[in-house]
Amino acid sequence: MRALALALSALLLAVPAAHAEETPPDIPRLTDDRGRVLTLRGWNVEDKTHRGDAALSAITEKHFRDMRGQGFNFARLLVFWDDLEPSPGQYSQTYLRKIERILDWAHTYDIQVLIDAHQDVFGPAFGHRGIPEWATRTDGLSFTPHPDDWFAEYFEPAVQRAFTHLYEDEDLRRAQARMWRVLADRFEHHPAVLGYDLINEPMGELREGEDLATAARRIEREQLTAMYNRLAAAVRSVDDDNWLFVEPTPIVGEAVPTGLGRIEDPKVVYAPHFYNTAMEAGADYDPAAGWIAAYEAAVTVYPKEYRVPVVVGEWGPLNTSLPHMGRFYREALASLNRYSSGWAGYVWCYGGGYCAVDGSGAWRTNKEQTAAPYAAAVAGRVVAESPERLVYVAGRGGATELSLPPAAGGWRVDVEGRAWPRTTAVAPGAAHRLLIRAVPGATVTVSVNRG
Repeated sequence: MRALALALSALLLAVPAAHAEETPPDIPRLTDDRGRVLTLRGWNVEDKTHRGDAALSAITEKHFRDMRGQGFNFARLLVFWDDLEPSPGQYSQTYLRKIERILDWAHTYDIQVLIDAHQDVFGPAFGHRGIPEWATRTDGLSFTPHPDDWFAEYFEPAVQRAFTHLYEDEDLRRAQARMWRVLADRFEHHPAVLGYDLINEPMGELREGEDLATAARRIEREQLTAMYNRLAAAVRSVDDDNWLFVEPTPIVGEAVPTGLGRIEDPKVVYAPHFYNTAMEAGADYDPAAGWIAAYEAAVTVYPKEYRVPVVVGEWGPLNTSLPHMGRFYREALASLNRYSSGWAGYVWCYGGGYCAVDGSGAWRTNKEQTAAPYAAAVAGRVVAESPERLVYVAGRGGATELSLPPAAGGWRVDVEGRAWPRTTAVAPGAAHRLLIRAVPGATVTVSVNRG
């Protein structure tokens, strides 16, 4: 990401201060099959290391048990086209069974899963994962690895040309659509599956004289919009129910509104990522820079125009122990709660780096702030919402579900209005899910306080 930091810093400085102060627009919320308003809180789960017979072996049942143990209800599962289709038209049934086993674990712990067709720097032709080598066309252009700054590899001529061929070559278009039909056909009825993230962090080819913002908007408008509509049609040929998640280029992380157009499907979710290049390069959070407010102002333009929910598919800095990172998490979570239906932090693993928890399962510095009370499903129309207070007008969709993470002193939940239970004391030491039932039409206020 460091390669982008200097190139994009001027774009941040160009965001008018008044723009960053605007209140996020009214954006639709994600809903379930009963019409309940959903809030997703969770983490990415991945295995980028293992392939073949060992593919996905780094993901275990423990991941889902531990996430649910902290109150989370959502996982974004990374899968790789190069593992699924190692040779043209030859789909790995072993890999599909491994995905299904992971989904079964998620269902056991009542965690909803977004299946993400992941790519980093296009794929294995460039030393990463994603689009198979057989689907990588470079026209003989050059590629130089950047081992100390992998994101800079996106700007290598061979990588950029490979994206152009993926978007423009008819046979590659068909192959990508077939790949998605295979996944959707296999998993459309799995109870853990919420939806499909059609491609991770898509990039493209810059033209001579274009700056990054201009190139990103053009790629999104002219190539990604068409690709998403093709893939949506492919998925809908076998699955008419699950949500489709579409991403802009990663340039949106620098407060650049997307150029994406309309995706012609009734169940689309806008799924940007929330990364700052300076922080990815090792810098501390700078509260005075106004990045979070600028990002929020930019990222809410598309869902307001096209009336689609927002779920942030990845976020979280590498070094969370720097002096201002506690403030970053407080301000980032407050912002995400204002406009999104949910988020997946990066990444649930056990160790260092981006891992949420260390080898013993203890929270890494400041990441414990992600475990907070939330209304996982609201049976009605939400009037006001925060971690401490929910106000809604009850509908007929069943029970409202409140998720409470473990807390040393437990929790006290008070419910006002024609609803029950009225008061609930939650014992310390374990996550808890509280179901609230209300008379349809009643205005209900739920207050959550430390016990």
